[in-house]
Amino acid sequence: MQSIRKRLSILFVICSIIAILLIITFVNITINKKFNDYMVDTQNKRYQRIVSYFEEIYKRDGKWDESSGVELMHEAYMGNYCLTLLDSNEKTIWGMNANDIKNNIHLSSMPTQNSGVYTTNRFEIKVQNKVVGYVDIGQYSSILLSEEDLNFKDSINKSMISSGILTLVIIIVISLYFSKQFSNPIKQVANMSVRLSKGKFDKVSSVKSNIEELENLRESVNVLAEKLKNQDMLRRRLVSDISHEIRTPLNVLQNNLEAMIDGVFPVSTERLNYLNDEVVRFGRLLNNLNVLKEFESESIKCNFQKIDLDDIVKSVYEDFYMAAVNKNITFNYYIKTEQNYILTGDKDKLKQVFINIISNAIKFTKEDGHIAIDMYSDNKNIVVEIQDNGVGIKNEDLPFIFERLYRGDKSRHETEGSGLGLTIVKNILDLHMATIEAQSEEGKGTKFIISFTKDL
Repeated sequence: MQSIRKRLSILFVICSIIAILLIITFVNITINKKFNDYMVDTQNKRYQRIVSYFEEIYKRDGKWDESSGVELMHEAYMGNYCLTLLDSNEKTIWGMNANDIKNNIHLSSMPTQNSGVYTTNRFEIKVQNKVVGYVDIGQYSSILLSEEDLNFKDSINKSMISSGILTLVIIIVISLYFSKQFSNPIKQVANMSVRLSKGKFDKVSSVKSNIEELENLRESVNVLAEKLKNQDMLRRRLVSDISHEIRTPLNVLQNNLEAMIDGVFPVSTERLNYLNDEVVRFGRLLNNLNVLKEFESESIKCNFQKIDLDDIVKSVYEDFYMAAVNKNITFNYYIKTEQNYILTGDKDKLKQVFINIISNAIKFTKEDGHIAIDMYSDNKNIVVEIQDNGVGIKNEDLPFIFERLYRGDKSRHETEGSGLGLTIVKNILDLHMATIEAQSEEGKGTKFIISFTKDL
């Protein structure tokens, strides 16, 4: 099994080699083709020049003899081609020996495909549109290449090979650098995922990347680790809280019943009522757990209809008004009039939302405190804000107040409650596509902001 860095490096190098070979091949083919076309054109011009030269000689002399154009022999010999002059009846006037050309030292340096294959081309010599003779031009390759031509082609090929090797080295260095940039964040995220699978949530990835997707992946895994860490903490706390909530009433019942059985406590109406209250509290906890189970299994049934949210909030406010007065708490309800507060929802479920939040506000607000309910709406939303100046919530507890059975350390022992109220509130609001936000500062109070989307 290979590491991602090694795999990426190999992939980059292989792709680079293939690309360089293709480029060198195509460039070489193109250059050779263009060069060969150039040489063919040069050769054709040479043919035309030779024919034109013999035409001028015939015009000057009016006949052929053994010395006609022999001065071209030296040029032909140096150019590695062979000339033969014929009259109009195709009888040889003079000609060069092809073997002399073959043994020419210049021919031995020609690496052309057709080297050693002797070919001839016959051209007509015309004067006043009359054929007066022929000239045969023979050679041992299809293209006449001089030593300079061969050196030029060889230098081009060497330059391309050198450029390819240099490019490959540069690409390998760059690929190693970029593969490291890719692989390091991914490797650390992979290692972190392995640690998460083993239940180790205490470390985060610190290797940042300038690649957006990799950075998003790193941040997402870090967020996941933080959430798993919090969930693990909540799970442990949940077990502890459930044990505490269930054990407390059972211990009270057991201790009191054993005391009455042993005759330590007399069996009285007052003591039986006290034990009955513990049974009721225990039953309330089980009922809340059952309600929460129905919400989370999506088996809860809702009766959605058009309702006026103002009527619901006002009704809950009136129900709790005397409880606030008895605690010497200033309790106010403010609403912007002449606005529409009609939405689709379950009246009883939404009433339970405000009962839970307002009862908590009264529970955690000390005497001479104040609680305010503000309701207003805009073009899209209906907003209800419930604010108190009670004990507040610690910053470390604030993100978890909607979790099951979660209660801050301060409230757990000083006040009654199962820790399920806000969890049920959140589930009810989720069913209504509404949102709830908590803002709090320890010792200064808490503010809940509930936002409902208006019906279109």
